[in-house]
Amino acid sequence: MHAPVIAPFFRICYSILAVIGAPANLLAIIVLYRGRCGLSRRISYYLMAIAVTDFLVIIFAVILNRISRFYFRESVLSTTPACTVSIVLVFAIWDCSVWLTVAFTFDRFVAICCQKLKTRYCTEKIPSLVIGIVCALCCVKNIPFYFIYEPIYILDGISWFCNIKANYYIQPAWQVYSWFFQMYTPFLPFFAILLLNALTIRQIVVANRARRRIRGTESQHDSEMDNRKRSIILLFAISFSFLLLWAPLVGHFIYTKLTDEGYYGGLDFSDPRYIFQEATNTLQLLSSCNNVFIYTISQNMFREDLKNVLIYPFATLINLFK
Repeated sequence: MHAPVIAPFFRICYSILAVIGAPANLLAIIVLYRGRCGLSRRISYYLMAIAVTDFLVIIFAVILNRISRFYFRESVLSTTPACTVSIVLVFAIWDCSVWLTVAFTFDRFVAICCQKLKTRYCTEKIPSLVIGIVCALCCVKNIPFYFIYEPIYILDGISWFCNIKANYYIQPAWQVYSWFFQMYTPFLPFFAILLLNALTIRQIVVANRARRRIRGTESQHDSEMDNRKRSIILLFAISFSFLLLWAPLVGHFIYTKLTDEGYYGGLDFSDPRYIFQEATNTLQLLSSCNNVFIYTISQNMFREDLKNVLIYPFATLINLFK
């Protein structure tokens, strides 16, 4: 009953994510690399790293994983070795994207709320160090995942597709790893971002009230407070869009742990539980292609430089034909 309607719907969603998400993240990388969008180099490092990992999520998770399953069921990507490597890469890149968002949120928290730590932590060297550590840990953390899969069937000596081994659900070591895996992403980063933003908002409200008392008026225009508000719009837009799009996945994680039902493989769109699982994954993937639109809406200088990047190829062609 569900497959004729729901399956094409997800095909369309993944195709749209691929067509929009990959170019959007590439544009974000180019604009941030140019360094003409009015952001500090430290912030640009974090945002560019997030854009790179989001671009890789679109390539590996959407195009090579989701879309290939719909349109190229029996390609080399469906062999067990390729399928396993693809899954591990997807999880590692996802983790990088998520924890880089946490790192960026923590950087802004320190800059706004921790004045003593700010002088040591908020330097231009720290972002590249943090980005390197985060990516290395995310890659190492997902290596054991390579060993939990087995082929669904073997045909002419070639193993096809990936299926989680039965002992993954039985052996205590794998159960511990499963809990660690799920707590690491998305549970911990979700609530870390929620907590850091709550503390940051509290600090901003307290600082604004103190500034108003010092100035002695509520109605007088304060350019510094206006600048402060604009500087945190980007942080909150990125963080809250992440929280909104990842909330269903966190809810699904809690549901699977409470009911002990586990996750569903294959493409069983006749099962409402699989449809819900795939819907949460789609929203998670959507979080990897919306940041460039957030930058465009919230940052005037980013918007202007984005226009310049988009116009540049046409301007070059026009100059060639003059």
